[in-house]
Amino acid sequence: MNMKNQPFTQISKQLAEPLSAIASPQRIAILLAIGKGEACVCHLETALGLRQAYISQHLMALRKADILQDRREGRYVFYKIKNASLLDLITASASLSGLSTEAVSSLINTQVYPSCECPQCVPVLIPVTSL
Repeated sequence: MNMKNQPFTQISKQLAEPLSAIASPQRIAILLAIGKGEACVCHLETALGLRQAYISQHLMALRKADILQDRREGRYVFYKIKNASLLDLITASASLSGLSTEAVSSLINTQVYPSCECPQCVPVLIPVTSL
């Protein structure tokens, strides 16, 4: 390899790593469903209508690529995007795909799902009698 091209090769390889990790439509959907907050697998199942095992495989790949971080709360594992600018990149790619940025931005998670049983969606209520 020509030494003159080495900086281009190194930089382009480093730039390609996160892009290749999110290149599938399913992973982009997962990232949009996680949004700027955090989500557990049951939340993602409800939001995306996909099976838990399928989602977990993609979450593992995104964690391995250092795109997601996770935290455990009891039996739930919550996932969060490490760098929120990744959502900006996904939104910006909308125009390259012929989509409106507003359409993509509107998909970024901002809600809870009543059919999801995680603590984020169904907060634990403390009975008044125990106060």
